[in-house]
Amino acid sequence: MTIPIYVVDAFTNERFSGNPAAVCLLSAPMPEEWMQKVAAEMNLSETAFLSPHKNGYLLRWFTPNAEVDLCGHATLASAHILWELGKVDPDEMISFYTKSGILTTRKDGEWIQMDFPSEPPAPIAAYPDELVEALGVEPLFVGRNRFDYLIEIESEQQLRELQPNFTLLQQVKTRGVIVTSRSSTEKFDFFSRCFFPAIGVPEDPVTGSAHCCLGPYWETKLGKSLLIAYQASKRGGVVKVKVNHDRVGLSGQAVAVWKGELVD
Repeated sequence: MTIPIYVVDAFTNERFSGNPAAVCLLSAPMPEEWMQKVAAEMNLSETAFLSPHKNGYLLRWFTPNAEVDLCGHATLASAHILWELGKVDPDEMISFYTKSGILTTRKDGEWIQMDFPSEPPAPIAAYPDELVEALGVEPLFVGRNRFDYLIEIESEQQLRELQPNFTLLQQVKTRGVIVTSRSSTEKFDFFSRCFFPAIGVPEDPVTGSAHCCLGPYWETKLGKSLLIAYQASKRGGVVKVKVNHDRVGLSGQAVAVWKGELVD
């Protein structure tokens, strides 16, 4: 038996940029241990596993060494593949059943809109010494949601020049660390970089789920609910963010890079 698997670059319209995710199409759910081994073999920041469920698809996400509860770019990649293969009509919404509830996606021209939960950060005064030491910068703000720390720093240039100490950062007891700054250009509202060494991803190229935190944070600071963000990793990617109370709309583009088969 063979199982189809694809690699899709998400939050970009150009191959070899954005964030690559593997998408594995299953006819029925597979054991967790098997999915984790496949994700380790793919060695991408996320591998998505899809199987038909009710009126949509069961969706689970795995890094090379752990399952995660929420992932934006692999959801975007999954929706792109389902529409590209004709498994879902272009004008039809896709419902994904996940550990973070039902997530829906719709096509909007060349963009894909995703409906995600809002995950705003709560400001904190006490945080691990390793957090700031690992980044080597003075924060303007430190907060946390159920997944990650969020740190605002002074400038886009400072953000781009960050060289974190991943050994120290791995000691911070959280999924990851989101670092953000205001944009210095009118094209974007804010910039970010995201680090997840604790789950095997030192720097994630473009992180959809981080914008569930970044969106409400910058909505409050900038006084606007429609935001355009750039994640300034080496590959880079654009995320459109729309904050609506307890939900966050994330929009991105995607392009398939290759397809193959797993031999089971």
